[in-house]
Amino acid sequence: MPPGHAPSAEFPTRLSVADARTRVLALCAERRHASERVALENALGRVLAADLVAACDQPPFANAAMDGYALRGEELPREGERRFRVAAQMFAGAPADVAFGRGECVRITTGAPLPRGADTVVIKENVRVDGDVVVVAAGEHAGANVRPAGEDIRAGEQALRSGDTLTPARLGVLAACGHAHARVARRPRVALFVTGDELVPPEQALGYGQIHDSNRYSLGGMLRTLGIEPEPVGHLRDDPDALRAALLDAARRCDVVISSGGVSAGEADYMPRLVAELGHVHFWKVRMKPGMPILCGGIDGALVFALPGNPVSTLATFQLFVRPALLALQGSNEADAAPRKARLAVPLAKRHERAEYLRAHLEWRDDGGSWATPLEKQGSGMLRGIADADVLVALPEGAREFEAGAVVDILPLPGLG
Repeated sequence: MPPGHAPSAEFPTRLSVADARTRVLALCAERRHASERVALENALGRVLAADLVAACDQPPFANAAMDGYALRGEELPREGERRFRVAAQMFAGAPADVAFGRGECVRITTGAPLPRGADTVVIKENVRVDGDVVVVAAGEHAGANVRPAGEDIRAGEQALRSGDTLTPARLGVLAACGHAHARVARRPRVALFVTGDELVPPEQALGYGQIHDSNRYSLGGMLRTLGIEPEPVGHLRDDPDALRAALLDAARRCDVVISSGGVSAGEADYMPRLVAELGHVHFWKVRMKPGMPILCGGIDGALVFALPGNPVSTLATFQLFVRPALLALQGSNEADAAPRKARLAVPLAKRHERAEYLRAHLEWRDDGGSWATPLEKQGSGMLRGIADADVLVALPEGAREFEAGAVVDILPLPGLG
């Protein structure tokens, strides 16, 4: 048997993209990570591990939405004007309520508690001040410019869901509900290495037949967009003994092992055989372009993703399979999120059966729609093409024609937002 070929073990091969993603997510559901408690200052981007149920109303009391004058709405004039004596003033953070009677009002600032008996705030720009009296004209509405207690969140209501990624706004919700810490999923420990005798570091001069290693930096950057700092194994030559040792060591230390290169069917493509020998191959090869040779396996409890070495194939398979896996291990609600949609800005003719992922530029037009224009450079080794792209346009299996304006699925690339 040629040294680079996988053994004749039984494992799924040439899966559809949907089937491969379903298998990856199912594997991750079995390996969900434990939670840990972290301070809110360190929780940005983490995945919430428990529902947040509000213990009290938010806001906890009725308050002024604008600077102005608090009064009883039933006393507003229906025509002409009415004079109200300013009986007191209330500032945000006021320690006590104030009293006011009929025909009176209270000067109030934004966020201050509404005085007992008041249900309306007339903004200061809409009154005329005459000494300790304000004059209010007809046209104001009872209940205006007031934030009722519980307007945002009611006590006992679910404010955040387990699986939510903690954005800046969600950190604010936690803090508003009185939490200085959050219960979040532990981030996966990830080992990353690249393979290939042809690779040399970026700072090294190229010899004949050599290329600079770019995948280590692209993949490392993709991981960091998820808040994961990889444990770098580095660059490994196409040597089965060195690869075997690296795989075993990485699988013992980490939850996920990601490699790039050596996963096809050439004489120096050792990864399929080694993963099958050391553990289990869940699937090898997916009906997609670029990225068909991707392998998903397991060694010593760690998930292994052996990605193709061509730069575009590497990034496409990471986005389609590795990124959802890393999110699913944390219980993220985004792991299997529905794809976004856009319209094709130009017609396309797809001549092959595999699903295809085209690098494209996305623009938002005046009609409010998003339109995708595939870039000229689509080769799997053309890293510049994906550097210029905003999204991957997903074309389903089967040869077919796509008219300009056809709705297609898109996968945003890191940095698009």
